[in-house]
Amino acid sequence: MVDYVGIADIQHLVNQIGPGEFMARLAAQIEADYRRWGQFEKSARLASHSEVGVIELMPISDGDLYSFKYVNGHPKNTSLGLLTVTAFGVLAEVSTGYPVLLSELTVTTALRTAAMSALAAKWMARPDSKTMALIGNGAQSEFQAIAFHRMLGINELRLYDVDPRATAKLAQNLRAMPELRGISLVHATSAAEAALGADIITTVTADKRNAVIVTPSMVAPGMHLNAVGGDCPGKTELHADILRRPDARVIVEYEPQSRIEGEIQQMPADFSVIEFADVVNGVQRGRGSDGEITVFDSVGFALEDYSALKFLHDLTRERPEFCRQIDLVPDLEDPKDLFGGTLGSSKRGRMRRVA
Repeated sequence: MVDYVGIADIQHLVNQIGPGEFMARLAAQIEADYRRWGQFEKSARLASHSEVGVIELMPISDGDLYSFKYVNGHPKNTSLGLLTVTAFGVLAEVSTGYPVLLSELTVTTALRTAAMSALAAKWMARPDSKTMALIGNGAQSEFQAIAFHRMLGINELRLYDVDPRATAKLAQNLRAMPELRGISLVHATSAAEAALGADIITTVTADKRNAVIVTPSMVAPGMHLNAVGGDCPGKTELHADILRRPDARVIVEYEPQSRIEGEIQQMPADFSVIEFADVVNGVQRGRGSDGEITVFDSVGFALEDYSALKFLHDLTRERPEFCRQIDLVPDLEDPKDLFGGTLGSSKRGRMRRVA
């Protein structure tokens, strides 16, 4: 039998642990895996693009465990009553090829994206940062708010979305959370107003286009920019002149993928960037000075999903009541007789648990 974590299981796990604590622990797993960067077989994700969205596969392996994520991004889905992003993933043993975990990754991707954003900001933002502009108040925004409050102590959020209903939804959800009691929520009337006086700007917009959400005039010395929404070819959020600033330090997850999908797709091939693994391993600095502009050009990388799946698998070992098991792999008396062991007999094949 193979362990299975569904939406209800994730809900129970996160509610028992607490969203902030869950993301902090997940961030620690991600950081530990980035420290093992050289052990991973890496590749940019395999993407199938259409006019309405993208479907992607994201594989990675460290030689012991292999994982992949299936994920889509369809910005117009919400007009149909559907989610913009859905995902699921598999964790498997390299030694046998057998899957050990099949999991939903729609909610978990939102959790790991925010955990990664806050983790990068811990290395890149000024340590005294307290105010964050949150531009784009859709499905990812609550997770970003919780993670930055829990992991960096952000206590003022300046909210803006082109759709005021999204901002109202975000504010209502945040005010209902006991762990965010006391946090200040400021409703801005424009992206520029939200950015004014912020230590950190987080952009999580969904439109699949080369947008200019943050302009050079909105950026002040010492700011940290967490650019999350630009995550596929032809989709950006930052004006290119921000990246060109001589005082800007741009950090990416996996450079070959970010060149295709990130904010740096706007830049020439020789534009200098730093990989996050070099920061956590002490090869490069996350921030050079208090007055420097830091940019985390986040597109989401397969290592983070590997970390999330491994984290979930470890959690379900500790808390087996929060997962189920499914008969995904047959266990045959004669492994050379697939037909006779499954279709050629009226008896149902025995299923085994894969540890």
